[in-house]
This record gives sequence, structure tokens and C-alpha cells, in this order.
Amino acid sequence: MEPAPRILITGAAGNLGNLLARHLAGGGHKLRLMFHKRPLPADLLAAPHVTPIQADLAVPSTLLAAVRGADVVVHFAGVLFAPRPESFLPVTNTLWFSNLLQACQEAKVRRVILVSFPHVEGPTSVEAPATGRLDRHPISVHAQTRLEEERLLLAGTRGTEVTPVVLRLGMVYGRGILMIETARWLARHRLLAVWREPTLFQLLSTADFLQATQAAILKPGVSGIYHVGDERPVTLQQFLDEACQVWNCPKPMRLPFWMIYTAACLCEGFALVARTGSPLTRDFLRIGRVSHWGDTGRARKELIPQVRHPTLESGLETLK
Repeated sequence: MEPAPRILITGAAGNLGNLLARHLAGGGHKLRLMFHKRPLPADLLAAPHVTPIQADLAVPSTLLAAVRGADVVVHFAGVLFAPRPESFLPVTNTLWFSNLLQACQEAKVRRVILVSFPHVEGPTSVEAPATGRLDRHPISVHAQTRLEEERLLLAGTRGTEVTPVVLRLGMVYGRGILMIETARWLARHRLLAVWREPTLFQLLSTADFLQATQAAILKPGVSGIYHVGDERPVTLQQFLDEACQVWNCPKPMRLPFWMIYTAACLCEGFALVARTGSPLTRDFLRIGRVSHWGDTGRARKELIPQVRHPTLESGLETLK
């Protein structure tokens, strides 16, 4: 029986990285939690078998020591909620990931897991789902650069001892997910709005995100691209309507897209002047309007035979 792998999580102080770290720490796994500027929570640091590692993806010299000794690296780290993402994502999502991948190869890490999303294949549907293609040309910079990360991982590990894994996750929802909590706050203040045109979404509950990622870390023979999501398509508009009902809030306003786009421009402009984060950007809207659905057959066969919340109806309780 092989010993339990030593796991490094990049971006462990961020939203999804922190949730995964807490989940794995609760199971007694040996964790190395990589952070840059934002400190890790004190209670997580106090958990057994947790080692904090401060490193900077932009500085390759800090990365080898961070990944050395790890068997599996799960990559979340990056820059989000900043204005004009087209000015930094080509660096933070590609050059920085290249730095990390090179360090992993030098340190002889056995498996590198990149967390991605089905938007990288552009508009998809239940009839024509995303299947793991790398030759598409998405319109948003977020999707373009994440697709380039996938290409870097799969091409850069070919012929090496590093096993590449890409998890294309549906939209993760549940309590504690930053985007969901932002929507809840806006709904309570009667500020939540969405465009009128239906946008197909594939969802994934937090519990299923954690289950799938843990399986990608621990299961033998895992390799390549996996689409992970639930089993019943919904629209973004339907999801927000149902969520607002759970929150006892009015349904979101339906507005012309140009009004929401104008709000994104104003948010970015204010953030640039104030030198602060921007909760809404034009590129978020570009990626948010892309209907998407991934073929989860391979994930069901090799990662998680079934999800805990296969439909929005069964997962609504997680939003309370």
C-alpha cells in the first residue's frame, strides 16, 4: 500500500483553495499550503499535518523550495477581481503557471492538478458538450488564458514523470463561495440584476467539488481532462431566481445587457482610480454570458461515480 501523498495547494488563502485545504485537513492529510501576501487563517494553521509555505509565482526562485517534497500539487493561485484583467491575465495565468510547472518537474512532483472550467471550449450545450478539446478560441481573456494553461500543462508534462490532471468544474455553489455570497448580499439590498437572455449553466455543489478534487488527488491512474458537474442543465437566470427564493429575497431584476455592461465599466473605472479590487469587470460579463455544458462521462467513470447533488433542486439546501 502506497503512503498517503503529500499535497501542496497553491492559493490556499483564496476561496476554493481554502475550502479544499479545510476539507483535506479534516481528513488528516499531509498539507503544504502555499500563500503569497494574504495570510492563512490561524485555525487552519493550527490543524495537524499542515505546513504553511510563502512563495511568489512571479519569482521562480521561491517556488522550488515550496514544491519540493510534495507528491501532488493542486493549483488555484492567481489574480481575480482586479480591473482590466486583459492587462495581467496573460502573465498571471500563463507565465506564472509555467514557473510553477518547471519547479514541479525539477522537484519530481508526481501529479499536477489544474483547476479550470468548461468555458475554455467556448459556447457549448447539452447536445454539443465540451469534451476536452484544446483547439477552441473562447472570447473572454479569462477563458483564453486558462485554456493556454491547460495546453502548457499537457504539453509540458508529455514524456516526463509528472502526471497532468485538468478539472473543468461547473459553477461551484454553496455557502462560503465568494460569488454566491456576493449575490446574496446584492439580493438582500435589492441590487441583484441579470441580463434577459437565457444563459445555460452547469452547476457543481461545494460538496461535490471537494469530493471530485480529493478523488483527483488520491485515485491511481487519473490523468488528462475531466469535466465535473451536475446532471440537469439550468440557466443562470433560473439559478438566481431559485437562490433568491431560498434567501427570502426578491428575484433579480432583468435588465438590458448594455446597462449591466455599463455598470462593469464604472466598477473597473472606480477600481483603477481607487487602486482597489473590482467585483465586476467587462471580461467577467464576457465569460458569464457563455452558455456551457461539459460531458461528465469520464469523471463519472474515473473520479466520482455519482454526485451528491445531481440537480439544483437537491442542492438548494446548501445555499441556506
